[in-house]
Amino acid sequence: MPIRVEIYAADGVAIGVIARAGRLREILECGDDLLVERVTWHPLDGTAARRIDARPFGGDDVLLALTDQPDDHPVHAQWHDIALDVGPYRVTGQLPTMPGFDPGRALARPTGEFVPLRDVVIALAADPDHGTVSQTSALVNRYVVDRVAADIMLGFFFPGAEMVVTGAVRSAPVVPPPPDRPPTQLPAPAAAPAGAPATSPSTPRPAAILGAAPAAVPDYERPAPARY
Repeated sequence: MPIRVEIYAADGVAIGVIARAGRLREILECGDDLLVERVTWHPLDGTAARRIDARPFGGDDVLLALTDQPDDHPVHAQWHDIALDVGPYRVTGQLPTMPGFDPGRALARPTGEFVPLRDVVIALAADPDHGTVSQTSALVNRYVVDRVAADIMLGFFFPGAEMVVTGAVRSAPVVPPPPDRPPTQLPAPAAAPAGAPATSPSTPRPAAILGAAPAAVPDYERPAPARY
């Protein structure tokens, strides 16, 4: 059965299906390019959305991935508030760790390229007041994260990212767009591709790509950051 997905890339968002069996995280981490078919492509350059037959994504091209598959989060996890800058997107949510997690121990380091988040809100980092996407969960490519704010040290989770350890996450200031272009918005909702599996109230639906009213978007406290 095709897997309905939303793939967030540096230049836009692809909504379509993957004609492969298995869990999305396993597919993303298998080492092969990801082919999304029956795509509605929402570019971030302000041009109109368009339909294309298929679009391939290489390894680091996938910044965020959402799906309609049921969540498979760990059962006994402890959840930590987190805010991330990933390419052009600002992402807030909660990251799971196991009870007794010690960020200083090598055995506590994550494996795989993608980490799961729950209660996710996605906005454009440059235009956070022009719409957000909310979803129950998302997969984040931990190797392309630029900045992290969390209540524990997570440098091992996001190598190369600027790390800010903070007990609170505050609302983001409004960043005005450049004067030579209108504000960029996250694309409007797209209809499901023909043949895609229907969703129901009992099945988490991929987040619609919103052009909604402004929403408060968490940002970071600003102590001097440490890099790991």
